[in-house]
Amino acid sequence: MLMKKFKGLMAVLALAVSMALQAQTNQMVVNVKKIGAEIQPTMYGLFFEDINYAADGGLYAELVKNRSFEFPQNLMGWKTFGSVKLMDDGPFDKNPHYVRLSAPKHAAKRTGLENEGFFGIGVKQGESYRFSVWARIPEGENSARIRVELVDTKSMGENHDFAVSQVVIDSKEWKKYQVIMKPTQTNPKATLRIFLECTYAVVLEHVSLFPVDTWKGRENGLRKDLVQLLADLKPGIFRFPGGCIVEGADLETRYQWKNSVGPVENRPLNENRWHYTFSNRYYPDYYQSYGLGFYEFFLLSEEIGAEPLPVLSCGLACQFQNDDMSAHVAVEDLDPYIQDALDLIEFANGDVTTEWGKLRAEMGHPAPFNMKFIGIGNEQWGPEYPERLEPFIKTIRAAYPNIQIVGSSGPNSEGDQFDYLWPEMKRLKADLVDEHFYRPESWFLAQGARYDNYDRKGPKVFAGEYACHGRGRKWNHFNAALLEAAFMTTIERNADIVHMSSYAPLFAHVEGWQWRPDMIWFDNMTSFRTCSYYVQQLYSTYKGTNALKMTMDGKNITGADGQNGLFASAVLDKDNNQYIVKVINVSENAQPLNIKLEGMKKNEKLSSGCVIKLQTDDVLKENSIENPNLITPKESAIEVGEKELNTIIEPQTFAVYILKK
Repeated sequence: MLMKKFKGLMAVLALAVSMALQAQTNQMVVNVKKIGAEIQPTMYGLFFEDINYAADGGLYAELVKNRSFEFPQNLMGWKTFGSVKLMDDGPFDKNPHYVRLSAPKHAAKRTGLENEGFFGIGVKQGESYRFSVWARIPEGENSARIRVELVDTKSMGENHDFAVSQVVIDSKEWKKYQVIMKPTQTNPKATLRIFLECTYAVVLEHVSLFPVDTWKGRENGLRKDLVQLLADLKPGIFRFPGGCIVEGADLETRYQWKNSVGPVENRPLNENRWHYTFSNRYYPDYYQSYGLGFYEFFLLSEEIGAEPLPVLSCGLACQFQNDDMSAHVAVEDLDPYIQDALDLIEFANGDVTTEWGKLRAEMGHPAPFNMKFIGIGNEQWGPEYPERLEPFIKTIRAAYPNIQIVGSSGPNSEGDQFDYLWPEMKRLKADLVDEHFYRPESWFLAQGARYDNYDRKGPKVFAGEYACHGRGRKWNHFNAALLEAAFMTTIERNADIVHMSSYAPLFAHVEGWQWRPDMIWFDNMTSFRTCSYYVQQLYSTYKGTNALKMTMDGKNITGADGQNGLFASAVLDKDNNQYIVKVINVSENAQPLNIKLEGMKKNEKLSSGCVIKLQTDDVLKENSIENPNLITPKESAIEVGEKELNTIIEPQTFAVYILKK
């Protein structure tokens, strides 16, 4: 015990010496008398794009790949054995393909097929899984039978199968059949196997396997653990479905929302431009089933408390991949695209007596979703973008004057196109302008004052896609997250002009990524929060209600020369009667802080405080599937004065100080 006390005393003395060696205390002043701009509920949100197997194989809980045999290589993802024939006159006009299984003409032989899933089929012992299939008997008897198994083909045990069910097919008309399967083992790489168990043919379409325990228990459901991570972010806005997905590599493969609604078995396949964009990480089996479509998006947004922000094509295919203007829709031919936007608003908000409002009701949601925002175009540039955006704005304004329209400043955060598009967005009276920046550490370090001098009279800002890309280290290292936190102080400080923001990309499968860094990583069984996730969560959880002026030596704290590597912002939280101060120290030295609350009433004083810190001893460390909790926020109580806080922020640390009145 005596030795522990001695070590504790020495630690205190070491800290005192360290403080003595530091430069003068960094005095920060928060003006609490003059309440600043309201922080919009949409300030911190989510951007979803189907990259890195984010939808099929990820958030969308379907475990069967190519379930309707509609991939261009129709049996991709499947192995067949015995007598299996592909057919194309099925019951669903947008998905006409199915398979015919016939008896192999010998009692000892077998007919069937196997599905590999997405990097295998992940199942857990004791959980329930719903197998379903559309099937019929094309001729012959009154009933037929198939055997459905989950198997481990690499098992050294006596049996490969560890979940077995039988399905009796009793109709010559197409009919949906389902059965619940309960695996007796946990297996991240299982295979789904189907045997024909009769002497005559059956035909199968839309072969599906879902966990029963999806988000909210829905049959066409979402992966529960991944949705929970989104809900835990407390997002204010949810942008969907892209990104470049919106544009498509060509107009034919752009995301078309009308294909993503209605019965799931008749939603047509679409290419995913991310399967061929990067030849160094090529995934030829990466498509979009549209199982996670616009209805599911609106429903999810509602359930996690986020405002939906759908993005639609403006008639321009991806300009990175198409130099010839013939690849795009001519301005005079835009009417169908504009009508798609009007119809989407009707689908989201229309009365059940309208065409698209009726479809929403039939899908299970008679009440409107009360959509307030719509984005037109993604990272478009040049005069061809505003000349197409303009008729969208005029038409939407006339029909739905309360819908806020989001335009784009192009793919870059600065430069000629950025400088051209911002005035154009002002001319067209876009409500918000979507800015994107995937940039290195040096850029983020230099952006602490980015929005301090923006024009206050034009559109508001949506920082719609951003992430710090460490030079030569494009994983989710702590240092990248730290610099993202530093950048976000300019978002928070300028709440009067910045109304939305979202990190990107959102999801990545550890075995199927094309782009990094990403906020949430997962495999077939588990998932983990990156350091960037925690930065976003701390900002969204402690966003407060109003921005407050915070200075050091009369200047905004932006990491500028002479500010000792410090970035800071402050907010008032009226609802919880507290002040929240965020400080980021990007330097390699501990920094003493004096945070003074200036303008408090005479009878007001601070009663208590706590701090939440995100830090590590090695800024190149990161969380992983193997070690998901290596770096997590840590909360502790702090002593506060009546109107100030004296403390030390450690090197390379993100700290959130919560000061209660």
